[in-house]
Amino acid sequence: MGQAAQPGGGVIAVLRAPLVRLGLATAAIVLLLDQALKLWLLFVFDLASRGIVRLTPFLDLVLVWNRGISYGMFQQDGAMGQWVLLALTTLAVVALLVWLTRAESRVLVVSLGLIVGGAVGNAIDRLAYGAVADFVLLHLTTTGFSFKWYVFNLADAAIVAGVAGLLYDAFVGRRAAKQP
Repeated sequence: MGQAAQPGGGVIAVLRAPLVRLGLATAAIVLLLDQALKLWLLFVFDLASRGIVRLTPFLDLVLVWNRGISYGMFQQDGAMGQWVLLALTTLAVVALLVWLTRAESRVLVVSLGLIVGGAVGNAIDRLAYGAVADFVLLHLTTTGFSFKWYVFNLADAAIVAGVAGLLYDAFVGRRAAKQP
């Protein structure tokens, strides 16, 4: 095995493995940045009372409470639905952490760390507020054409970047590692 944690080494040995520490550090940084930004936007900047805040011709800040999952799918208004989403998130995070302890490349552990940090950040929102705070709106409006992307947050961006890293590792990284 590469630098990944050796099986049977115990939890402490697993956590001391360099690649595992890199993945966990990535998750912690994403989580801290996500939560700090959300807390600042909600309670210092008070985005809720400001409505739409134009930053550039294509980027706005606007507070949207997402009670579903990505892209607002599977909206859950009741407590039971929220707890089901939290349970699914917990299972996914545990599975990703197990994968992280077995990963053998930096790209893979950083990608998994991005996804874990983002998922935990959004889970904290769901637990604290009953919904995820989303606030970034990308859009393009020209004569006769208008496009608006879904409203997202830093955790969502980290998850997307992590998935892109997983795809890169699966299709490019492993092929490059096999070449002499």
